[in-house]
Amino acid sequence: MTFVRHYGRPDLFITFTCNPKWVEVTRELLPHQQYFHRHDLIARVFKQKLTTLIDLIKKGQVFGPVKCHMYTVEWQKRGLPHAHILVWLVTKIDPILIDESIKAEIPNPTVDRQLYDIVKAHMVHGLCGPGFQNFSSCHKDHVCTKRYPKSFVDETQTAGDGYQLYRRRRPENGGFTLTLQGHQVDNRWVVPYCPLLMTIFNAHINVEFCHSVKSINYICKYVNKGSDAAMFGLQKDNSMDEVSQYLAGREQTAAQLAANPKQTTLTVFFRLCQIDTFAKTLLYPQVPSYYVWSKNTWVHRKSSQDVQEHPGVKFNSCLGRVYITSQPA
Repeated sequence: MTFVRHYGRPDLFITFTCNPKWVEVTRELLPHQQYFHRHDLIARVFKQKLTTLIDLIKKGQVFGPVKCHMYTVEWQKRGLPHAHILVWLVTKIDPILIDESIKAEIPNPTVDRQLYDIVKAHMVHGLCGPGFQNFSSCHKDHVCTKRYPKSFVDETQTAGDGYQLYRRRRPENGGFTLTLQGHQVDNRWVVPYCPLLMTIFNAHINVEFCHSVKSINYICKYVNKGSDAAMFGLQKDNSMDEVSQYLAGREQTAAQLAANPKQTTLTVFFRLCQIDTFAKTLLYPQVPSYYVWSKNTWVHRKSSQDVQEHPGVKFNSCLGRVYITSQPA
């Protein structure tokens, strides 16, 4: 909440979800591979897309000049990441002008077929409730926790609970419909989005306008909530009467670990070669002769013999080695 105390309420809450059908992903898959076989590929492509999205918001000023932003990345159980982004704008958005940046309607297919197809693929809430799949994960006590379907609204307005009511016109009042899973869907099921960002990224990008401080508490906790936790029990063999001891631990998937690999002396050496011209002349086993490993990085030795023609570089007779990992039989 430090950002809120200093900058006030954020203006936009954006959720950006990875699309496993991005061409940058599919073209790199080997025959018979699926996206969940390549956690490294998913992590790299999503990171590049997220960086581009934030650059568009900050430098491209898609929504106007940006004062500051913050974001967090979460990983779904199926191995796909999504980012929650809060944006503070220099000039607050006038609620009257919301429709210029945020839409919650099905696009006109004859005017912009590409946007129509993208919205149909990514921005329609999963059909739930009577007549649909009642076992949907968004349902609790037979009620959609995401409040879908929404109500029809002729003009964008602000609700009493601080949440924005976006324009969602009826079919007879200029709204469009589409067919999904054999059902006719209208604007009540559309998740709010920015047309420009949808066209650029071809992914689920939910853009919400923050109008009141009442909604900020939930949003900020959502962005800063901790990692998933898992419960597991410990019990002695053949001791069914023993009281189980449960431990709470942090749950991390293979996809999360691929996105944030641990640093090693070898990988840090690769980065050292990008910024240190002298390091480029060395083989990895020679590195300990000129550098010492300190606080997860290689730093120049401060004592020992000077190296000619390389000011500040010291030499020691220490050598390193590359360990061999044998494959199990």
